[in-house]
Amino acid sequence: MLSASSSSFAPASAAAMTMASSPLVSRFAAHRTTLRCDLLDQRRLPCSSWIQTKTRNPSAYPLFLNQLNNDAPRTKSYKEVIKPFRQMFAREISSQSNDSDISIAKVLLYIAAEDEAFLAFNREMDARFFMRERETIQVKTDSEEQLETIQTQSDPSETDSEELDGKSIPEWLSELDAISKQVEAELVSRGINSCNSVQVLEAVNTVLFDTRGFKRTSTCFDEDPKDSYLHSVLTSRCGTAFLFSIIYIEVCQRLGVPIVGAKVGEEFLVWPETENPEELFEVATSGKSLFAIVNGKCVDDPKSMASELTGKSLLGLDVATNRDIIGIALANLFRVHWKRASKPTPGQMLTAPLTELNNFRISNIPLLRPHDLRLAIAAAERLLMLEPNNWRVRRDLGMMHYYVRQCREAIIELSICIASFAIEEEEAKELKLFVEKLHRLFSLMSSPLDSDRLALR
Repeated sequence: MLSASSSSFAPASAAAMTMASSPLVSRFAAHRTTLRCDLLDQRRLPCSSWIQTKTRNPSAYPLFLNQLNNDAPRTKSYKEVIKPFRQMFAREISSQSNDSDISIAKVLLYIAAEDEAFLAFNREMDARFFMRERETIQVKTDSEEQLETIQTQSDPSETDSEELDGKSIPEWLSELDAISKQVEAELVSRGINSCNSVQVLEAVNTVLFDTRGFKRTSTCFDEDPKDSYLHSVLTSRCGTAFLFSIIYIEVCQRLGVPIVGAKVGEEFLVWPETENPEELFEVATSGKSLFAIVNGKCVDDPKSMASELTGKSLLGLDVATNRDIIGIALANLFRVHWKRASKPTPGQMLTAPLTELNNFRISNIPLLRPHDLRLAIAAAERLLMLEPNNWRVRRDLGMMHYYVRQCREAIIELSICIASFAIEEEEAKELKLFVEKLHRLFSLMSSPLDSDRLALR
C-alpha cells in the first residue's frame, strides 16, 4: 500500500540521506578522502581545513564505507528509479496521441507505480542508513558483519519496472476485465440479452456494491492517499468518488456502453450517453435515482452544485476529455499530498511566502513532511506535462522547490510564470519580488554549499 514512511521524521536518518546523496560526499569519495567534522573547533576553521587528504581507516567511518569502496555498486538516485514510469506516462499522454486512444486506467497505474517506486526506494534507503547508524555502537566485528550483509542485499533501485504492489500493469488492467465479465454474468442471470445503458449501470452497481462490497470514502482532512490510487482501490475496495467514476468509465467501456463525465463544482460526475437523460433522475425502488447511485451522496447534498442538475441541464455540461480526467486525478493527488506534507504546520498555505516577503529567510521555511512533499512535487510535474500552459501549477511547483531549498529550480519555474503568462499585476509584482529574494538567497546558499547540496533528495 502507498504510505509515507514514518522514518522520514527521524533527524538522524534524514541527515544521513541528505549527506549520503550529496555531490559533496561523492566528490570526496572519488578522491579517497575523508570528511572530518572533529577538526572544526571554536575558531571556526575554513572549509579547506575540514578535509584530511590522507586516507583514513574506512572502518572508523562506516557511514562512508560504501562511498569509499570503489568496487561497491553505485546506488541510483530516486529520480533514476522513477524515470521508467515517468517515461511511460509521457508516452501515453503525448500530444501525438488521439485523446480517445489514451487509456485512463493505464495512465493512473503508471502514476501509482512511480509513486510506489519512490516510497519503496526511500523505505529501503532509510533501512540501510539505520543499519549503518547502528554500526557506530557495535564492536568492530559485528559492524563489519552487518555491513557485509547490507552490501549483499539487492540495490533498492533494482526493482521490476513492470511491478506494482506485486502485480504487473496488465494484471491490474485484468482486474477491470474481471469486473466487466462479472457484470455480463449478472445481466445474463437477469435474463437480459440486449440491454440499454441504464440496465448496464444497474448491473455494475450490483456487482460493485453488493457482490464485491466496494464503498466510497468521505473527503476529510485526514484523507488517506491510497484511496486516490486506482490499484489500491481495486485491492481494498474502498476509494474516493472520483476513482469510482473511473471504474464506471472503464468497466462500461469494456461492455460497449460509453460513459461521459464533467466537473460540476468540486465534484466529477459521470453518466451514460443516452437520448433520454431524464430517465437517469427517476427514483427507483431503492429510493434513489440511478444518477445518485452512480455519483454518490453529492447528488442529494443541497450544498453541492450536483443537487441542482436535471436531465436537461446535463446536456449543457462540458464533457471532460480523457486528458481532462487524468488532470483531475493529478490535481487530487497534489491536494492530498500537500495536505499531508503540511500537517506538521497546520494552516500552512502553499503560496504564503509570497505575502510574507518582509520576513523572508531560510530559517522561516515551515516544517513539512519530506516524502509527502516530494509526492506533491511529482504530481505537479506530471500535471504540468499534461497542461504546460497552466501557470498556477507552475507557480505551485516553483513554491514547492523553494520549500525543499532547491532555489535554482524555484527561480526557473517562477521566472517562466512572470515572463510567459499574462497574470494579474499584483500577483506578478509579488512573484518578481520573491524571485529577487530567491536570487540573493541562492547566492548565499551557493557558498560553500549550493542549493543542490542542501536540497532534500
